[in-house]
Amino acid sequence: MSHQARTKNLLCILSAAIVLAFSANAVADDDEGAAEFKKLLKKNDCLKCHAFDKTKKGPSYKKIAAKYKGKEAEGEVKMYKNITLGQKVKLEDGKEEEHKIIDAKDEKEFKALIKWILTL
Repeated sequence: MSHQARTKNLLCILSAAIVLAFSANAVADDDEGAAEFKKLLKKNDCLKCHAFDKTKKGPSYKKIAAKYKGKEAEGEVKMYKNITLGQKVKLEDGKEEEHKIIDAKDEKEFKALIKWILTL
């Protein structure tokens, strides 16, 4: 094998290793983020009315994400208002009640939580 071919193979292997390293870090970050978001949801009793994949008093997070698929900006605005202003929301049984205001550190945490939910 020529020097040029060995160099090319080495560069391919190195590139693949870099991509894998970044992918592993992204997955670890996603897992850490998910754990933090789940803690925030639990702390605020969100899981009393919502579940990840089944309907309770309120829609599942997956149902919410599906509702706003392709309309994420609209979903972000609607969800932000619900969790910060305590607006009236329609429950699965057709009744309405004020949505609980989420206790978060700052606006970035609200927005990150909303974006995460919309990816489920």
